[in-house]
Amino acid sequence: MSIGTLIKTIQDIMRKDVGVDGDAQRISQIVWLLFLKIFDDKEQEWQLTIPGYKSPLQSRFRWSNWAKDAEGITGEELIDFVNNELFPSLKRLANSAGVTPHGKVVGSVFEDAYNYMKSGTLLRQVINTIEDDVDFNSSTDRHLFNDIYEKILADLQSAGNAGEYYTPRAVTQFMVDILNPQLGESVLDPACGTGGFLTCTIEHLKAQVKTAADRITLQDSIHGVEKKPLPHMLAMTNLMLHGIDVPSNIRHDNTLSRPLKDYGPKDRVDIILTNPPFGGMEEDGIENNFPRKYQTRETADLFMALIMHLLKQDTGRAAVVLPDGFLFGEGAKTTLKRELLEEFNLHTIVRLPKGVFAPYTSIATNVLFFEKGAPTKDVWFFEHQYPDGYKSYSRSKPLTIEEFDLEKAWWGGPSRKGRKITQYAWKVSAKEIADKNYNLDAVGKNPHLVEVEHGKPEDLMREYQGIVAQLETAQAALKAELMACLGGKA
Repeated sequence: MSIGTLIKTIQDIMRKDVGVDGDAQRISQIVWLLFLKIFDDKEQEWQLTIPGYKSPLQSRFRWSNWAKDAEGITGEELIDFVNNELFPSLKRLANSAGVTPHGKVVGSVFEDAYNYMKSGTLLRQVINTIEDDVDFNSSTDRHLFNDIYEKILADLQSAGNAGEYYTPRAVTQFMVDILNPQLGESVLDPACGTGGFLTCTIEHLKAQVKTAADRITLQDSIHGVEKKPLPHMLAMTNLMLHGIDVPSNIRHDNTLSRPLKDYGPKDRVDIILTNPPFGGMEEDGIENNFPRKYQTRETADLFMALIMHLLKQDTGRAAVVLPDGFLFGEGAKTTLKRELLEEFNLHTIVRLPKGVFAPYTSIATNVLFFEKGAPTKDVWFFEHQYPDGYKSYSRSKPLTIEEFDLEKAWWGGPSRKGRKITQYAWKVSAKEIADKNYNLDAVGKNPHLVEVEHGKPEDLMREYQGIVAQLETAQAALKAELMACLGGKA
């Protein structure tokens, strides 16, 4: 069964259930079922590879003991088991004493998860479809699981506000490629959503993993935080699919809820890759976790203050997606931009066109690349272009990683040497930006674009009236010709 067909089959079954309302709930339902299937398949592997491995789940709560049998419990008995026995047991693993790291992972996934389905018969159909069509311990099907997940993440884009958790793969891949993480460097996404930046980083680092010790180093290096249940569940499963067996460094929490002053040297990291939520407001009181100069309820601004604080001195580097509003905004934004230029090297801003995040938002966005330590001397801007024939992006015509070849060729490697001013790239000094009151948008307009001179309004009106007169004359002539052909009859 193809990936599209498999997911459609599951969703079609769920649509018959009165308890599941909308795409986001269907996705959530699919994901907790997939997680338990994947975890069960992984446990079979761990029992062979980890000496003395003991499941954190009671025997009757393991997928293979309640779900695997196609003729197993169904109907009201299945719903009662899931709601009143399975879920309470899994939720308790989040906070119970003495739980193993594997158990903590399960608990963190299920502490805010729900079973939305009300029909045990339909739930059994969904379980059987998952069980019949994929086996995580098969190398072929393991790849299939990744494809299933990519399909789910793509569907998330059109699932209402749930789309905010998904950054297009091409953008995450470009940012990771440019920062080029090395094994042993700590990598953080403080608003990790479904884990796209982290899984791209894992795939980037896999070529450097040679030993069992390297695998442990990789697992210990990947950090993420996500406050909402659905994307956190997706992130945990996504990392397991990419080889992080115990993604215990992916916390279900709000990074902003901790006072900034409480983040010390041990919390600082080498690399931050993120697309923080923008356009939203934090709950009352969150801003009080930050010094007065940063205080605002705008989420993206608070995340920027946190990101700047968490980078290691001299070695820390970041790539952050931010909307145009950050570039021209004032107040706390001005403070952040001033410090970004004075205490960091904001060396590059890639300006992305509208539609990159469609259909979730049409707002134009930018990727800011900066390093902690030396102050900024110059900021390079690069304006990303639509492919020929495109006026915007869409689900059928998404942004692709190949489009970033132009930026990569221009970048100048890790040292960024040999950059040149082109029709897409220009350079602005930090002094000029300061003189513009740190309005990065004002200096971030492509100076090489030829502005179209539309002329004065009165001239345009005269031109329009002349065209209308010509059209009326042509219509009269055509009418006369037609009447002549018809023998003068109107």
